Amino acid sequence: MGSHVWVEDQELAWVDGVVTSVNGNEAEVETINGNQVTTKLSKLYPKDMEAPDTGVDDMTKLSYLHEPAVLHNLAIRYGIKEIYTYCGNILIAINPFQAISHLYDTKLMDSYKGAQLGDRSPHVFAITDVAYRAMNNEGKSNSILVSGESGAGKTETTKMIMRYLAYLGGHAAAEARTVERKVLESNPVLEAFGNAKTVRNNNSSRFGKFVEIQFDARGQISGAAIRTYLLEKSRVCQISEPERNYHCFYLLCAAPPKEIEKYKLGDPKSFHYLNQSSCYELVGVDDSHDYLATKKAMDIVGISVEEQDAIFRIVAAILHLGNIAFALEGEDSSVLEDDKAKFHLQVAAELLMCDLEALETALCKRNMVTPEEVIKRSLDPLGAAISRDGLAKTIYARLFDWLVKKINVSIGQDPDSKCLIGVLDIYGFESFKTSSFEQFCINFTNEKLQQHFNQHVFKMEQSVYQEEEIDWSYIDFVDNQDVLDLIEKKPGGIISLLDETCMFPKSTHETFAQKLYQTFKDHKRFVKPKLARTEFTIVHYAGEVQYQCDQFLDKNKDYIVPEHQELLSTSKCSFIASLFPSLNAETPKSGKFSSIGSRFKLQLQQLMDILNSTEPHYIRCIKPNSDLRPEIFENGVLEAIRVKCEGYPTNRIFSEFLERFSILAPEVLKENVEENVACKSIMEKVGLSNYQIGKTKIFLRAGQMAELDGRKAKLLGESAKVIQKQVRSCIARKRYVRVQTASICIQTVLRGQLACESLKFRKRTAAAVKIQKSARRKSASRKYTNIISSAVIVQTGIRAMVAHNEFRSKMQNRSATIQAATEEEEKDSGKEEEDIGKEEKDIGKEEKDIGKEEKDVGKEEKDIGKEEKDSGKEAKEPEDKEPEKQPTVKVQEKEELPDPPVAVLEQNEPDKTDVSPDKEQEVTEESNELYHIVKEISSPIQDVLTAEDLPSEVEQLKVLLIGEKKRADEYQKKHAEAQELSEQRRKKLEETEKKVHQLQESLNRLLFSMSEQFSQLKTILQTPSSSKPASPPIARVDYFDNSDNSDASSTGSDFAFPASGHDSANNSCPRPKAPQVHVKDATATEITGTADSDKEGAFDDYF
Repeated sequence: MGSHVWVEDQELAWVDGVVTSVNGNEAEVETINGNQVTTKLSKLYPKDMEAPDTGVDDMTKLSYLHEPAVLHNLAIRYGIKEIYTYCGNILIAINPFQAISHLYDTKLMDSYKGAQLGDRSPHVFAITDVAYRAMNNEGKSNSILVSGESGAGKTETTKMIMRYLAYLGGHAAAEARTVERKVLESNPVLEAFGNAKTVRNNNSSRFGKFVEIQFDARGQISGAAIRTYLLEKSRVCQISEPERNYHCFYLLCAAPPKEIEKYKLGDPKSFHYLNQSSCYELVGVDDSHDYLATKKAMDIVGISVEEQDAIFRIVAAILHLGNIAFALEGEDSSVLEDDKAKFHLQVAAELLMCDLEALETALCKRNMVTPEEVIKRSLDPLGAAISRDGLAKTIYARLFDWLVKKINVSIGQDPDSKCLIGVLDIYGFESFKTSSFEQFCINFTNEKLQQHFNQHVFKMEQSVYQEEEIDWSYIDFVDNQDVLDLIEKKPGGIISLLDETCMFPKSTHETFAQKLYQTFKDHKRFVKPKLARTEFTIVHYAGEVQYQCDQFLDKNKDYIVPEHQELLSTSKCSFIASLFPSLNAETPKSGKFSSIGSRFKLQLQQLMDILNSTEPHYIRCIKPNSDLRPEIFENGVLEAIRVKCEGYPTNRIFSEFLERFSILAPEVLKENVEENVACKSIMEKVGLSNYQIGKTKIFLRAGQMAELDGRKAKLLGESAKVIQKQVRSCIARKRYVRVQTASICIQTVLRGQLACESLKFRKRTAAAVKIQKSARRKSASRKYTNIISSAVIVQTGIRAMVAHNEFRSKMQNRSATIQAATEEEEKDSGKEEEDIGKEEKDIGKEEKDIGKEEKDVGKEEKDIGKEEKDSGKEAKEPEDKEPEKQPTVKVQEKEELPDPPVAVLEQNEPDKTDVSPDKEQEVTEESNELYHIVKEISSPIQDVLTAEDLPSEVEQLKVLLIGEKKRADEYQKKHAEAQELSEQRRKKLEETEKKVHQLQESLNRLLFSMSEQFSQLKTILQTPSSSKPASPPIARVDYFDNSDNSDASSTGSDFAFPASGHDSANNSCPRPKAPQVHVKDATATEITGTADSDKEGAFDDYF
């Protein structure tokens, strides 16, 4: 428990964690990302906690040489942009997927020149320099094998190797076409015609390449030869999404307009061999620029202009061949489908410089040779399309072979050279959804190279064991010879069975599959998938690969259609004719069948012979973001580790071993013994065996280093427990003393605070009592004031009603007297008097109307008086108007006039003691208006009326009647306005009452919530004046009577409601007194005072 281990993870492959519990053969691990994982102990790998954070540059220095440790070390170095790492003498190169120019400049090349391996950081230049120095010093050829999966960076690594070799062995003279220059410039040419975009790589080599760079006795490059293996011809006619065809087709479509017109080309989308995939351009690649660069490279390697023209004419002809479509004619014949197909056929014939009809015949017909005659057989559209594709693949393969041969001739080989350095850039292990014959040959190559790799690692391990003089004879190393026997063994291998099947004309891919099932049904490396009829699976060293053998027979046959051979050998273009030399009819036919598989096996064996004759150096390229599993992704590195694990994967020099594990036997260091004896004593005390003691190192078997680290961790853990016990005891004792001291201090402070709080509570209680007393007194005073105001309003209304009734009765009596006098005059007079009497009756009726109007006016005055009483008295605006002129009346008439209306006088009685001059003038004017009516009506009663004066009196009455009507209209308008104003004031009064109720409720809640604080405040007031109370500001509530003091309006309070200044003359009723709140900070001195009497009335002054 507590050990740091590596555990498998589905997403990250391996993740580190800590063992939390162990139950038998299973352990529960808490990973670094917080997950709980339960797995078997056998699937856990120890983690080296002493490894540096930046990783190690040589993975043989790792304490634990297993898969998760290797991958973790590579990931750490890749994260700090260190893409090269050693694994012994093997260089591991991780593709950075970006240009790192400073990593390959001339200055860096010079720093690695002559340096020993390991003196500088890992680099491809270091491996190349070691190979170059070994060749010069030992006079033996060397080889550098660059391997890895597609997209791992093999091609770029090969370029860097050749560039560094050109730097080391280049000629001093600045020649334009030196050997090393031609070798370097051959790469763009071969990449243009042999590389293509695949699913995993934008510049994947679709052929194997082995470059032999020859050196003279002075170590300078004297010659070179390029050998190619297994070009993928099927890509010319068939590509899948999102791949591309060979680069040369796209380069030619991006050529200058003059050349495009010459070859009658166009957009790549218009050609069948290119539009099978939607990918036409590469990100960051300019095809037009690469086309010119390729032509320049052709010039340097020695390809003439005429040969370049012929090469690109062949490339254009292949594109036009792909657009030739066929249609069915009759039962089994085929013809050109349309005019478009005829156009492309004609262009292809022109570019190939062959006969048009002969080309059409070669595509659509076949010659059947019989003993009697030659019979021409027509092909159906499918057969014609297969013939067309076969012609295109044959032409392209012959063109690629010619380019390689031309480059070799141009570079030249040195027959006197004794040493060479070979650089192998071979395709890596491939496993696709559909794996065919090409993948079978590629994986066969990788099996061969893996066997060579295992043998090389075994030799390196053997040399180390021999130097240290340890016994290694019983060690068995891994081998994949059984897979190689399955593929290439004669007879009985897969390739032999494939050649045998191809020799029978009626054989099919199904018969080939059945032969495989019967022959290898018991082979442990051969698996027949369930429900499969044409598929088989081979268990390679890197994993299982399932092959579809549908096209194995066609792709294995190495022959050319005689009609195609005859057509192209008679071409008027000497270049094309040289690619297809005519067959000599007199040459007897060979009885031996030749196949692609057999020829490739022969080439591969020759390659292995060359590699076995050289001193190999390995560079394993890795693609860090591959879709394959990590085991397959890291296969080369892991295979080297597996080989080392079969022997003694961990070795340490004696001093390092003792420094790390002397704690397991400290008594050994006290004795003066040799280092090897001390190491042996430690191993014996621990109880481990099967180790080896060399001259300078101790060699440990797999797992022994983990066992030693486990014993060391256990011992350190026990020692740590003893130390922790003492330290924790000391810490606990110190903590107890600190807690005790702190608790005493806290108790002291808390008791003091409690005493202060008690004192404050008593003071607040006393203060609250005083506040309640003052609040209750103010509440009672406010209620009394409201009652007084209501009584005054009621009295005013009653008095106004009584005065109005008296005034109305007096007016009725006077009208009756006038009517009686008029009737007596009519009896004494004649008709005239009767007419006058009638007029007087009319006047009487008018007077009755006037009386009714006066009643209405009285009622209006009464309503106005009530509204003025309800609304309260307001400040009246000063008016400078002159009083209306009163009609001239005799003195004796004034003496008999009645008193002013009681209602008008009583309306102003509440304000007698405090009425301004302006208000008095307004009251006087209102009284005079009513009094004026009485004076005008009472004038006929005082004078003795004569018959002569009646008309004039009638006219006067008419004038008065008209004036009264006008006044009545005015009063009606005023009455309407008064009603509207009264309604507004009523609403305003309701709102005021609501706000007063809200204020009352708020004040009650405030008093209730502050009761405890007031009681404490009272206690504070009882203390001496020197104490400083910390009570908050106290709210002071003042009540002002607006009718008594107009300056006391509370406009600044939230609860004050200002009186309306509009129509103050029509509304003199006193309003309720509005409460006003003033907040004032009551300091200690103001509250407490200097004596007990001051304390009792302190808060009364603020409410």
